[in-house]
Amino acid sequence: MAKTHASNPADLPEATLVEFFFEAMERFETLPAFRHHAGGSWHDLSHADALERVQAAAAALRASGLVRGDRAAILAENRPEWAMADYACLTSGVVDVPVYATLTPGQIRYILEDAGVRVVFASDAEQLAKIQEIRGDLPALERVIVFDEPAGILPQGVVGWESFLEEGRAAALWDDPGGFMEEALSARPEDLATILYTSGTTGNPKGVMLTHRNLSSNVLAASQVLIIDEKDVTLSFLPLSHVFQRMVDYLLFSKGCLIAYARSIETVPEDLRAIRPTIVVSVPRLYEKVYARVTSATGAKGTLVGWARGVGERWAEAKLAGREPGAGIRLQYALASKLVFSKIKAGVGGNLRYFVSGGAPLAPDINRFFFASGVMILEGYGLTETSPVTNVNSPIDFPANFRIGTVGKPVAGTEVRIAEDGEILIRGPQIMKGYLNRPEDTAEVIDADGWFHTGDVGEIDDDGFLRITDRKKDLIVTAGGKNVAPQPIENRLKKNRFVDQPVLVGDRERFITLLLVPDFEVLENWAKESGVSATERRELLADARVQKHLVQQMETELSDLARYEMPKKLVLLDVPFTIEDGSLTPTQKVKRRIVQERLASRLREVYAEENAQQTVFTAWNGDG
Repeated sequence: MAKTHASNPADLPEATLVEFFFEAMERFETLPAFRHHAGGSWHDLSHADALERVQAAAAALRASGLVRGDRAAILAENRPEWAMADYACLTSGVVDVPVYATLTPGQIRYILEDAGVRVVFASDAEQLAKIQEIRGDLPALERVIVFDEPAGILPQGVVGWESFLEEGRAAALWDDPGGFMEEALSARPEDLATILYTSGTTGNPKGVMLTHRNLSSNVLAASQVLIIDEKDVTLSFLPLSHVFQRMVDYLLFSKGCLIAYARSIETVPEDLRAIRPTIVVSVPRLYEKVYARVTSATGAKGTLVGWARGVGERWAEAKLAGREPGAGIRLQYALASKLVFSKIKAGVGGNLRYFVSGGAPLAPDINRFFFASGVMILEGYGLTETSPVTNVNSPIDFPANFRIGTVGKPVAGTEVRIAEDGEILIRGPQIMKGYLNRPEDTAEVIDADGWFHTGDVGEIDDDGFLRITDRKKDLIVTAGGKNVAPQPIENRLKKNRFVDQPVLVGDRERFITLLLVPDFEVLENWAKESGVSATERRELLADARVQKHLVQQMETELSDLARYEMPKKLVLLDVPFTIEDGSLTPTQKVKRRIVQERLASRLREVYAEENAQQTVFTAWNGDG
């Protein structure tokens, strides 16, 4: 019988991220802290050098007039300067606001205005151009610091990173690192550390306020279930603007782990082989790509992979049950490892001890495949509002704390409860302070007893493992861990005269797809005027000129969306959704799950790796 409550009581000490920072600096002073690629090679930055730059940046923030509680944004890809700007804010008491580098100027403007940002750290000329485009609409914004300083004369109020550091050094606010440390350590656990913006199901993104206590408790809790020390190396490539990679990087830094930054998302496979990390945080998309590449082999190679996979599954079955595989399986597994599995391990660097997976659900079959090949993936669960980890599988005391198909047991200090309607509720020190400027929204998700309502549905087994079974809300989480709110996008499309019923899908998939029932009266009139002849709707939607036109309409309406929000495939439907066929509620709302189930076979084709078509026509019953 499934449980409805699981807890992991713990008296976690109250701490700040600033304390973790200085403890790491003292313990690992001579070791490299960060590794980055520049000029064709990899370069290390020691803890001592990083400390000096963080102190200079913190002094420059103070010299710029920022005081505790003021806001500074970081608009950049992962790199050492991102971390040093973050630590400069933390040590000076400035609340930082991470911004995804993929956002459009309009989206950035809303965040900077809502948070009252006074200073922006930007990575390069491209990000600077976005800020300059909207700067006239942001009276509170005073300065922009650019990590990669563009050539030529910089606009007024813009300074390069190195020049900014020189300003801090010249300010001489502290005679020695001791004075800097003393003032920085005046931060309190209840102080606001950061504001992260996350999309809701409707409207503008909400600013999640996380305190030092929220994040430090998560670091301490995670440290009890993950094995990390100063001999470890990681590759950081998930956006630091997302709390998942950021919190784990705080944890890794506090343990002396060398943090290497990938050159880009595109170079991650190559960077894994170059850095040879021991611990990596990722979303399911990485595992899905490796899985698809390995299992798509054909011919003699496909036969070999199939044999090795079968051997690996039998080996894994015994291991996961806490048994030693028999002698025959061990011999076969050794051969399978040499011929097949060793190549998978080499592909992720060859030194990996484990992955930590989050941000989106991981298919159990893929997790089991990796485990069978000798690569452990520790799947966890959490949200931005929970700092983020609430549950995670652990390699400690294996297999008692590791169960594929679940997101693990609660981390220290955390309670998990299943409400009567199946919703997952969380209570613990990692629960956010609230949404910035939105007390009503905060009250909707945190009840009087301190339980945070996640919007996800799940169940807890008799051993305390949490399994996510559904999503209570319509929020789409792609395989890359990106949150996409479909309703605002659908509402924008409804304004277009060629659009009747739009439905976005793509939960747990690589990209968003738009299912579209056009306004046939408008479309048929356009077709006649454009010389397109068709006697029935199916013929009309199958015409390449019509498909191109509808794609253009979609792209025009959604031109300012972030890349991950923009639908990459368009599925055209010839029959509207109705109450009678069960696809609409009595209030005319589309039942997203029913639509996806009805079109399941077509959507499998849409998301197939080999399908390069942008537009697909299908009948409502899926037989088009």
